[in-house]
Amino acid sequence: MSTEEKSFNFIEQIIEDSLSNGLAQDKLRFRFPPEPNGYLHIGHAKAICLNFGLGLKYNAPVNLRFDDTNPAKEEQEYVDAIKEDLLWLGFNWAEERYASDYFQQLYDWAILMIKNGKAYVDSQSSEDMANQKGTPTQPGVDGPYRNRSVEENLTLFEAMKNGDFEEGKHVLRAKIDMTSKNMLMRDPLMYRVLHRHHHRTGNDWKIYPMYDYAHGESDYIEQISHSICTLEFVMHRELYNWFLDQIYDATKVRPNQYEFARLNLNYTVMSKRKLLQLVQENIVNGWDDPRMPTISGLRRRGYTAKSIRNFCETIGVAKRENVIDVSLLEFCLREDLNKTAPRVMAVLDPVKLVITNYPEGKEEWLEAENNQEDESAGFRKVPFSRELYIEREDFLEVAPAKFFRLSIGNEVRLKNGYIIKGESVTKDSNGNITEIQATYDTDSLSGSGTEASKRKVAGTLHWVSISHAIEAEVRLYDRLFIDEAPDSHKEKNFLDFMNKTSLEIVKGFVEPSLADVKSNDKFQFQRLGYFNVDKDSSASKLVFNKTVGLKDAWEEKGKKEENLLMNMLKEINKYVKEKDENAAENILIPIIENIKSIDNYSLIINTIVKNIKNDNNALLFANLVLKNSDKVATKDIEIEQITKLYSMSLKSQLVAVRILAIQNLKDDSENFSIFQTQLSELKNSEKNEKVLELL
Repeated sequence: MSTEEKSFNFIEQIIEDSLSNGLAQDKLRFRFPPEPNGYLHIGHAKAICLNFGLGLKYNAPVNLRFDDTNPAKEEQEYVDAIKEDLLWLGFNWAEERYASDYFQQLYDWAILMIKNGKAYVDSQSSEDMANQKGTPTQPGVDGPYRNRSVEENLTLFEAMKNGDFEEGKHVLRAKIDMTSKNMLMRDPLMYRVLHRHHHRTGNDWKIYPMYDYAHGESDYIEQISHSICTLEFVMHRELYNWFLDQIYDATKVRPNQYEFARLNLNYTVMSKRKLLQLVQENIVNGWDDPRMPTISGLRRRGYTAKSIRNFCETIGVAKRENVIDVSLLEFCLREDLNKTAPRVMAVLDPVKLVITNYPEGKEEWLEAENNQEDESAGFRKVPFSRELYIEREDFLEVAPAKFFRLSIGNEVRLKNGYIIKGESVTKDSNGNITEIQATYDTDSLSGSGTEASKRKVAGTLHWVSISHAIEAEVRLYDRLFIDEAPDSHKEKNFLDFMNKTSLEIVKGFVEPSLADVKSNDKFQFQRLGYFNVDKDSSASKLVFNKTVGLKDAWEEKGKKEENLLMNMLKEINKYVKEKDENAAENILIPIIENIKSIDNYSLIINTIVKNIKNDNNALLFANLVLKNSDKVATKDIEIEQITKLYSMSLKSQLVAVRILAIQNLKDDSENFSIFQTQLSELKNSEKNEKVLELL
């Protein structure tokens, strides 16, 4: 038994109890059992870290078993990708197994079950079987083939195996209890006919076992002691045990199933079917697109195996479902990269800077620290010259308050270099700045020890020497979805929430120390974020992927949008109180523009619903948001709520509320007819000409 003095998670406690109750330490065995019908995603990483972590903790073997029982969806490509992901995450398996290894044994056990009156061949259509199974509140009824003789069942099952029947003609069902409260126990399918090529067994088999049958029996064959599944399999546990009951030998280890909460991450989807849809419809560029939540996508984006393992350890193992904020995953990544990623300089939106008092043709090689978090990282040399690139956003001709970057008449320091002062600019015919002229303080070189070098200035800018710069393609990746839960909204397709700016490709310039980078090399582009060398990169064309920013831009954006909505409510109050029509209009215009700028669907919906109350200003705000946001429609709001909004708004004392409610109703054909009576009554009592005109 483990004697480690620390608190156990509930799975570890179960294992400790098993050991206390007599299970021998050398009988502990775990498994990670993926279906090879897609690439692994971050949700699988939690299960991987849990199972292999238990193996390491208890010095027990962990099998990698592919539950390959559905040749219609499984491919060798997925098998290879899964193995690559596991190895990259840092885990090795004891044995590589496949459910298909056990097809003969599973078939033999099915024959035994038929002989024991525990299984039968059903010849109903799938629709008839569904009807016959009943509902959660109504028991099922016995089908017409449930009491076939053992001989007939054996004959039909062998014919199914031999490929004598077309798909869907017959199935083998377990004979359990058609009145069970657990619908999974109402004679579940064990085998179906599939005339498909299997990636390992070829065309040897014409029948394939169902997952629920094969999974537990495979655990038994491998003598898995603790079969750890996610919570959606809780109802399957009874069936798991029933199948084991039919074959269990008391001299062997009997597997037991335990369930934990799967990983749910916001701003993404975890369904393999939906991820496959993204790939097949070319919405992303393959399973390893850096915007995908797949392990291969995260790896290509620049995530480290350590950051993912730390993330899984941080969130822990729970019994209840919850949603983890993706910002925690990004935090774990930043924490790791901050310690390991060399700092370099790159400019992604360049504007030319000329230091007019720096000698033409001169160049210096300045000393730059590679990583202040790692003393062993050392230093490198970066070239400095008269003409540099800086970021366009780092310069304004006239600086507002708290602009700590370069402007005319103001000073900044160039990272590792000199203090410069903005002097003048050159513009093209459209007024765009094409060149900035500056002067430098010759005695201000960083680290030189002079008085001038110690002088404090407002900001420090990164830069790249133009004559030494290397051009690079930089892929700026962002979250794939703009909503926290893109696949959770009724009557909305998850694709409706695609982030249209999830990938922007720019031409940037990097310092010459990056000339010989290799795929998956990771760097911090100073002041810009962490970047990874993409597999498309070559000696003739460098390609970098943005992994993550230095700060959580989405958290900042979320807070900004929430604050914006709060401030809008204050502006609504001003608008309502303003007597002058033109002045009121001037207050309203920016309110509408701010509403249009908010992307967060859930935030907008919640704002509307929260303001459906007996308050004129709140009703005005709810109607304004509904009218002007292109992110929501009336059908996205619960019918009770939208009905309440219209009903209260049409009775409002504020003319503006009544006007907006009528306008929203006119755009809402589904609900317009419901309010015909109330609109007619309003027409008879209304005094305001604008409202009457609308009516």
